[in-house]
Amino acid sequence: MTIAEEKKALRNTKLVKRARLPRLIKKEYDQWICDSLWQTIQERDCKTVHCYLPMGTEINITPLIEKLLEENITVIVPKTLPKPKMQNLVLTSLDNLDDGVFGTKHPTNAEEFLGIYDLIIVPGLAFDDANYRLGYGGAYYDNFLVHHPNTSKIGIFYPFQQVEKVPVESHDVQLNEIRVNKDFVEL
Repeated sequence: MTIAEEKKALRNTKLVKRARLPRLIKKEYDQWICDSLWQTIQERDCKTVHCYLPMGTEINITPLIEKLLEENITVIVPKTLPKPKMQNLVLTSLDNLDDGVFGTKHPTNAEEFLGIYDLIIVPGLAFDDANYRLGYGGAYYDNFLVHHPNTSKIGIFYPFQQVEKVPVESHDVQLNEIRVNKDFVEL
């Protein structure tokens, strides 16, 4: 089996498992992630945070985003473009969002951000102890992260998304850390 085939099979398995996660457990875990990230953002005195707008069964970080906006922390979110590239836009409200490709959302008429981030929060489908992650397969995040080698990159996951080793290709970017609560109620 090729690495691409391994990744595809692993993606399918983790997507199905994530979709079957009971809503109450998901809600509690998602809140734990938001609280944990907020603590990190405060401890590191982050002023500019890049994060995703959750879709489908991804970890819902909307409460964290709302808190960041309330605290006047600059929030940057991606807009998915062709040729696995993201345009990074300043989010000022969760009220004015447009639909993007692949079920994504992005801010309406937002300003593009070309500055430096204090923290990048990265979603994913699987992770390993070496801090490699498996995404959706478009290489959007890898193409973005490679341009920010000095920015702290935290991947957020459910405990069941851990694997012994994520299949890695030369373009895959290693994260600085993974945020997961392995002691959480069995997911």
